[in-house]
Amino acid sequence: MAQKERIIEKKIEEEMKSAYLDYAMSVIVSRALPDLRDGLKPVQRRILYGMKEMGLEARAKFRKSSAVVGYVMASFHPHGDAPIYEALVRMAQDFSLRYPLVLGQGNMGSIDGDPPASQRYTECKLSKIGEEILRDIEKETVDFIPNYDGTKKEPTVLPAPFPNILLNGSLGIAVGMTTNIPPHNLSEICDALIYLLDHKGADVEEICKFVQGPDFPTGGIIFDKEQIQKVYSQGKGPITCRAKAKIEEKKEGLFKIVITEIPYLVEKSQLLQEIAQLVLEKKIEGIKNIRDESDREGLRIVIELSKNTDPQEVLKKLYQLSDLQKIYYVNLVALVDGILPRLLSLPEILKKFLEFRKEIILRRTKFDLERTKERIEILEGFEKCIEKIDLVISLIKKSENRQKAKEALMKRLALTERQADAILEMRLGSLSKLEREKILKELKEKREEIKKLEKILKSEKELLTLMKKEFLELKEKYGDKRRTTIVEEKLPEFTEEIKEEPALVLITEKGKIFRTILPKEEKLPRIKVSENDLLKDLIFTNTKEKLLLFSESGKIYQLRVNDIPKVESLKLSSKLGKSISVLLSIEEKEKIVAQIPTQEGFSKETFLVFVTNQGKIKKTDFSEFEKTRKGTSIISLKKDELLRDVRKVHQNEKVLIFTKKGNVISFPEKEIPKMGKGAGGVKGINLGKGDEVLRILSFKDKGEVLLITEKAFLKRIDVKSIRLQKRGGKGIRAIKLNEKSGDLIGVEFLEGKEELILGTQFGRIFNLKISSVPKMKREAMGKRMVKIKEEKLSCFVVI
Repeated sequence: MAQKERIIEKKIEEEMKSAYLDYAMSVIVSRALPDLRDGLKPVQRRILYGMKEMGLEARAKFRKSSAVVGYVMASFHPHGDAPIYEALVRMAQDFSLRYPLVLGQGNMGSIDGDPPASQRYTECKLSKIGEEILRDIEKETVDFIPNYDGTKKEPTVLPAPFPNILLNGSLGIAVGMTTNIPPHNLSEICDALIYLLDHKGADVEEICKFVQGPDFPTGGIIFDKEQIQKVYSQGKGPITCRAKAKIEEKKEGLFKIVITEIPYLVEKSQLLQEIAQLVLEKKIEGIKNIRDESDREGLRIVIELSKNTDPQEVLKKLYQLSDLQKIYYVNLVALVDGILPRLLSLPEILKKFLEFRKEIILRRTKFDLERTKERIEILEGFEKCIEKIDLVISLIKKSENRQKAKEALMKRLALTERQADAILEMRLGSLSKLEREKILKELKEKREEIKKLEKILKSEKELLTLMKKEFLELKEKYGDKRRTTIVEEKLPEFTEEIKEEPALVLITEKGKIFRTILPKEEKLPRIKVSENDLLKDLIFTNTKEKLLLFSESGKIYQLRVNDIPKVESLKLSSKLGKSISVLLSIEEKEKIVAQIPTQEGFSKETFLVFVTNQGKIKKTDFSEFEKTRKGTSIISLKKDELLRDVRKVHQNEKVLIFTKKGNVISFPEKEIPKMGKGAGGVKGINLGKGDEVLRILSFKDKGEVLLITEKAFLKRIDVKSIRLQKRGGKGIRAIKLNEKSGDLIGVEFLEGKEELILGTQFGRIFNLKISSVPKMKREAMGKRMVKIKEEKLSCFVVI
């Protein structure tokens, strides 16, 4: 009968529903999903806290992993040792975590997918950044709960000073939901947090100015910044990551593909087997050999190709068919407040973390305030006794026992119980003059500390300032360069590692463009310019650079030098070149008037200075052109006004504006107003009748300027001979011109330049040493340096 009373009758469908929900929530909260606040799953949190309790800080000696696993299992995590060790090992792998929280010694697994050694062979301790995640835990910053058997207490969350959920990411499969959070760069996340403290309503677009995208420990390349922003906004979506590969030419017709970075969570050995299988199945042809040359310096996979195999085609197929290109499905799911599973956007995660961090700092400050007040109470007791030390000694000596002495001290000196206990614990040596000075000094310091702590508790501004300071300290201490390259454009079919080589780019009057390698012979051959076309520009650059091209209508374009058609010899016809209008998809009538080769970043300390044919001038931050779309207008022009030249100018330099009739004006860069892309300019030079601007130069302090006329008269002048004037003046004469010399066609600042290449309209090329050009006064016409008859010089380049 008693047994029947204990049986509860219930419909099976109700019991299954209830039991399954309990199971699902247990998996979600206690196993699979990370807490948004510290970015850890329960087993990870218990391992880190257990290691702290064992004294395994970063400065401690390594301990056997089995000791850590045993302690964690006995104290906090009553499950099998295998999952505990697996979680411990992953936190020590620098190819799994962007910022490993544990330092491992011994075989902790590899990127090849090799399993770690048994826990009895490996050793571990907390890493420095792993120690940071536990900082201030002893200051009542987080809540503690009893462990599984009530013998110990464990933290419900760790007081992480950084959003570990973003720095190291997380991967988990729960019941009915999954999480897949990619790792990020600490420096970028800290910058975003600081920005959010000042701009609470910041959206994804603003945050993405700081957080470029995921930063995988294994590097790789992520494409499509627009898609990254979309994923951060929605909290989920695909991101494509590619291996970093380059094509190397061993000898003519024989290539190899070298892979130095692979997508996140791809096992190298599995990848090699996959490629080998593709070759066996003849899905990819032309691969002769695959070698793994990885060592301590880093990952290196070499794929040797058969002769005359197109390496670009092979690499394209490798990306399509193997894990050299992998789609990473982001799912920003985490536990909010340790209980509620939610899909969050990037701004939501950062804002929730800031709320958590505020709570931690306030709790820490309250704890420090209480402890400081307690210490002040004791120090004030010492202070009272310092001047009456003889009375204190007398009272203690006359008392029958400790309790009586305590009561006597409290009564005669008006001490609190805590003060009296502290005085009775005091050593006689503490009564010396030196110790008394120390007590008074400490008391003063503690009173100052109280003021600071109370200020933090009372003032939101002080709290935010402290948070910013701590984020900056973390950035300075642990920040590093990002490993994963973010490419703004959408995923191309193929990315090629460009071989760097010098390039002489030639542009004709009709907009044909091609490049060649500068021949070594002194006497250069004539370029066979097409009929009814003339040689217009020469640019010396290299294949890794890109050209910023500016049209006379005030638009900007970008063109990779490597994409410019290559002509093997100057003797070949320029018919082999391509039209700029085709390469840039612009109208044929759009004339390019200025080119700036650039490989380095778009610095904020550098400007682009624009000058028009009518002498108007303006400057714009170079950084504004980093994301400029093809064909964007960069200057407002009036009727009959054309953009004539563009120059990269650094802060505090001086500029020179030269005219076709040989005038020049010099003034400081700071006199040029900084304007946006849509603005026109201000007067830079007052032009004479029939004159127009030729070019603009810049210089720091000293040097020489080369001047070239259309009839091959050349000279060098000292830049100091051109006195500074106010912007907008008429300028002074830079060269004497007449019918014999023709108009000025070129000027260049000669800093560290040794050679000069001159080109005529009809393709004749001359090579000169700059030292052979005479140095003369401004009033001189110069010296004819090359023999030309009816043709004129049209272009030049200094090297």
